Amino acid sequence: MINRIKVFVCLFLYLLVSSMPAGASNTSLVMSDWFRDFKQQAAPAQLYDFLHAMPKGGDIHHHLSGSGMGNWWWDIATNLNKNGGYTYYTKTDLSLCRGYGTNEFGTNPQLLLFHTVSTLSYEKLSTCEQDNYTALSELNQKQKQAFLNSIKLDKPHEGRDEFFQAHWQRMGDMLQNPYIYGHLLLKNMQAYQRENVLYLETQLQISQMRYPDGTPYTSDEVVQILSDTLKSDAAKKTNVTVRFQLALVRFLPDAEQQLEKTWATVNAHRELFVGINLVGREDNDKGYPLRFLPTLRKLRAKSEAIPLSIHAGESDEPNTHIKDTLLLGADRIGHGFNLIEDPDTLLMMRNGPYLIEINLISNLLLEYTNSLDTHPFPEYLRTGVPVTLSTDDRGMWSSNLTDEYYLAVKHFNLSWEELVALNSNAIKHSFIGEEKRQALLLKLEQQTEDFINERLNNTPLPNIENHFPFICSYDPQVCNKTSKR
Repeated sequence: MINRIKVFVCLFLYLLVSSMPAGASNTSLVMSDWFRDFKQQAAPAQLYDFLHAMPKGGDIHHHLSGSGMGNWWWDIATNLNKNGGYTYYTKTDLSLCRGYGTNEFGTNPQLLLFHTVSTLSYEKLSTCEQDNYTALSELNQKQKQAFLNSIKLDKPHEGRDEFFQAHWQRMGDMLQNPYIYGHLLLKNMQAYQRENVLYLETQLQISQMRYPDGTPYTSDEVVQILSDTLKSDAAKKTNVTVRFQLALVRFLPDAEQQLEKTWATVNAHRELFVGINLVGREDNDKGYPLRFLPTLRKLRAKSEAIPLSIHAGESDEPNTHIKDTLLLGADRIGHGFNLIEDPDTLLMMRNGPYLIEINLISNLLLEYTNSLDTHPFPEYLRTGVPVTLSTDDRGMWSSNLTDEYYLAVKHFNLSWEELVALNSNAIKHSFIGEEKRQALLLKLEQQTEDFINERLNNTPLPNIENHFPFICSYDPQVCNKTSKR
């Protein structure tokens, strides 16, 4: 009888080991059971602390201009010693100085509060218009708080139109200052260090950068400012690896010419710039994907290919934008929300080389879905479409990458294996060079193994004292310190 039991035990262990996924360890299998039990018992604040401490591969759908919290913008825009000598004014009152019938959808709207301009633009205004503006550094407390709020979606009535038609216009001339971008980059790196994020691949535009006197920066000058930021002691201390994508607005009349210039800039600075992205509202059909196919084919005939990670499927109506974007040569799809409505392309992407960059909070706040319960993310994840979680315009949501993971776990009951896959996918599908990619994957694996051992040994999780506003509004229990007891 005893011998028979030994045979069954040996057979069980053999079957267990032989059924392990490639690369799976005994500790990861134990962790799978541990996390399943933990999810069921943990208070929201405890689950959040777990996800915050968990090593994360990276954020690879990230707009640098949309990543800044209001106070980050304020700090650098009002500091002449750090921002390159720029002084800014923001609109705090409204008058019909230009009369009726003005262009309220252009870059200089008359009736948009907190539209922000540099001294150069301010001095070109009429006396009547100047009276509507106040120097940023001279705002009273009420005005300052309203300015900070104007950079984020913080009201129930704000959504897609507010985001696309007001947020970017409000930031105005601040978007032309490369020192602000350097500041936002460092603040993001420091925030990601606290979240244990290894890699950031962020998007920005550099073609419109201007000195305080209006003289254009060259691309080399902007690259140097960004490089200096990354070489600073403060940036190195974060241990966050950064690469850039250059973005261009897809529906502009000269978008093809801008694509050629963008290609040339990336090609000249491949050590930092690793990809190109087409951005902008997809419901503006002037930016349809196949518009750019002839230009891309011409460019690929002249130089080595540049990776493409392009916004597609950020729409709540069916279309063929994702299929057409893959035809452009894209390696990654930003959002991919409506892929669920294109079964042929969905089938093609299963277990394939193309990754979808999922942005849960963005899709929710921009009203592409009314509820995460109907978001297609779990269908992609669980039918083999490669996916990862990212933050999109985190400053405008007042959120972080942990918030994305928390929503995913709470709404879709993610397993430990799924969390590990989401983390590793962010690096596996990054555009960083192969040698650095493998080094980051190894680092992630080692940090994850250490994290598992700490959890299995009941090492206390660090408490998160300060949360970004989104999660406290979405699930107040996360920010309730008493719920951790």
